[in-house]
Amino acid sequence: MTAVDHAPLAGAVQPRQLIVTLYGLYARDDGGRLSVAALVRLLAGLGVEEAAVRSSISRLKRRGLLAPDRRDGSAGYVLTPAARQILDDGDARIFGRRRATAADGWVLVVFSVPESEREKRHALRSQLHRLGFGTAAPGVWIAPGHLADEVIDVLRRLGLDGYVQVFRGEHLAFEALSATVGEWWDLDGLRDLYAAFLDRHRPVRARWSRRRTPDGAAAFADYVRLVTDWRRLPYADPGLPPHLLPARWNGVRAAELFAELADLLAEPARVYARELIAGGDTATAGR
Repeated sequence: MTAVDHAPLAGAVQPRQLIVTLYGLYARDDGGRLSVAALVRLLAGLGVEEAAVRSSISRLKRRGLLAPDRRDGSAGYVLTPAARQILDDGDARIFGRRRATAADGWVLVVFSVPESEREKRHALRSQLHRLGFGTAAPGVWIAPGHLADEVIDVLRRLGLDGYVQVFRGEHLAFEALSATVGEWWDLDGLRDLYAAFLDRHRPVRARWSRRRTPDGAAAFADYVRLVTDWRRLPYADPGLPPHLLPARWNGVRAAELFAELADLLAEPARVYARELIAGGDTATAGR
C-alpha cells in the first residue's frame, strides 16, 4: 500500500506496519486522525505493547507520514497529505487489482539520469520496482500495459517525469515471452511469497469455518493481520497475463483466499474497531 514497508513479511509483523494498516482501514473516514489512546487500544488487540506503539508512531512521524494533532485534550496523529495519497493509491492495488490480459500490451519506461543526480536514479528504480516493473535492459523497465496510467501519475507527482520517456507497445517476434518474463521478474521468489501467505492464512479460514458465533475481537485481529500481510503482494506481483505465468500459479489461490477472508472479516472487524476508537480517549491519551 505504501512506500513505507514493502519488504516481504517474515516472522513477526512490525508494529509500524500494523499502524499503517489501521490508518488505511479506519482513520480516513474521520479526517485521517486516530488518538494515541485509540491506537494503544487497537494495537493491544494485536498483541503490541504500548511502548512499541509509541515508538512506532514516532518513526512514522519522522518519515513524514503522521503529524501531531491534539484535540480537546486528546493527543493524536493525523495522516499527512503524502500518506493519504499513498493509502489512496494502495486501495486499488490491494482491493481492486486485476490481472492483465494479452490485449493490454506493455508499457516501457526508458530513463537516463546524470551521474550528478544519482539519488534521482535510485528514486526512479525504487518507484518502478515498487509499482511492479521488471528490468528488460539497463535503463529500460517493462510492465503490463494496464499499469501505464498509474506509473505516469506517480512519476509526475514525484517530480521524476523529467528523466523518463513512457511508451506503449506489443511483443512482435522472436523469443517467447513466457520464457523471457522469468528473466525480468523473480517469479520463483514471488511464488514463495504467495506460498507463505497461503500457509499463514489457510488456518485462519479453517478456524472461522468452525466458529459458531461471531467474535469481533478475533475478526479484527485476523483482518488487520490479513491486510497487513497481503498489501505487499499486489506490488511485488506485476499482474502478468495468465498465459505467461507458470502452471498452477499459486498467486491465484492466494488472491481468492484474501478475497474470501476479507468478505468474511471486514464488517465485524470494522464494528469492533469503531467501538475501540470511540472509547479510546482515556487517560493514556495525554501521556
